[in-house]
Formats: sequence, structure tokens, C-alpha cells
Amino acid sequence: MSLPSLLTVVAEAGAHAPQAPDQQLFDLDHTVFVMLGLFLLALALLSKWLWTPYLRVRDQRVARTEGDREQAARLEAEASARLTRVAAQLAEARRTGAAERARARAEAQAREQTILAEAQAAAQRALAEARGRLDSAFTAERAKLDQRAAALGREITEKVLGRRLA
Repeated sequence: MSLPSLLTVVAEAGAHAPQAPDQQLFDLDHTVFVMLGLFLLALALLSKWLWTPYLRVRDQRVARTEGDREQAARLEAEASARLTRVAAQLAEARRTGAAERARARAEAQAREQTILAEAQAAAQRALAEARGRLDSAFTAERAKLDQRAAALGREITEKVLGRRLA
């Protein structure tokens, strides 16, 4: 039976309803059952085509929202853990770098001290050698000057005396 014919039947049934001579507060006749049937039919149809899909979509949306919140919390926890791990690795790298820098600095200072000591020793040897050469040259020049002074003294004496000295 189609909906328009059903409505026609309901309208005709309501037109032929007996009328009470007194005004009644609540008129109870067979239309109550028709209205109850229509109400139950509307309830069934709305429940099947409106409420059930609406509740399913709502539950899916709530589940998806909760799932997204849980995933966001999980991702945030993972990011926090990664950040902590990266910070720890960075701190370890800094400690390693500082230790390596200190070791390299100590090696460089030791090498510098070795080079300076070698350079000072070489400079001392060169200075001692130069002093030795200077002393020998000074002694040789002094001997020459002494000989020359003696020769000049003899020459001056011979000129002053006017004769040769024996």
C-alpha cells in the first residue's frame, strides 16, 4: 500500500468518526490506533534511515577524533623521546669534542715545548759556536795587533833614536 492511499484511508476513517453530543476532553476512538500505527511506522522509518546512520556517523567521528587524539599524544611522546635522545647525543658529542679539544691542546702544547726546547738548544749551540769563533778571531786579531804594536814601537824607536835597534 502506498503512502497517499494510506493517508486517504486515514482521512476517510477520521471523517466518519462518531461525534459525542457533549464536548469531551479526550476523544478515544479507532483513530488512536491509526495514529499509534503511524507513529510506530514513522519511528521505524526514522530509526532505520535517520537515527541509525546519524548515530553510526557520530560514533565514527568520535572514534576517529579519539584515535587522532591518541595518535597525536603518541606522536608527541615519540617526538619528546627523540628530542631527549638527540639532546643527550648532542651533549655527549660536546663532551667528546671538549675532551678531544683538550687532548689536542695538550699535545700541541707538549709539541710546542719540545720545539721550543730544541730551538733554544740549537740557539745556545749556535751562540756558543759564534762566541768560540769570535774569541778565536779576537785572540788572533789581538796577536796581530800585538805584533804590529811591537813592530810600530820598534820603528818609532828607531826613528826617534835614528839608528837600528839590535
